[in-house]
Amino acid sequence: MDGTASLLTVAIVAAVLVIRAALAELRHPGGTRARWAFVSNARAVTAGAMTAAALGLVGWRHAGPAAVAWALLAGALVVVLVDRQAPRG
Repeated sequence: MDGTASLLTVAIVAAVLVIRAALAELRHPGGTRARWAFVSNARAVTAGAMTAAALGLVGWRHAGPAAVAWALLAGALVVVLVDRQAPRG
């Protein structure tokens, strides 16, 4: 897969996530704010940033600049997962 196709795939995945959030907001006004509350979790954002940085550096060396987009997407998914597993208390 060349770099253009790889970037297009990442753009499609990001667009699907944004459309999903918009549809959820239309169904339940205010619900999107609660679903995106993970952005204010410093622990989750730090884990996601570290993941994106590590994957971006490794990916850049092996696959070129298109890997950075995938690294950012992976970092965003790590933020969501770490926030879901955060201890509540």
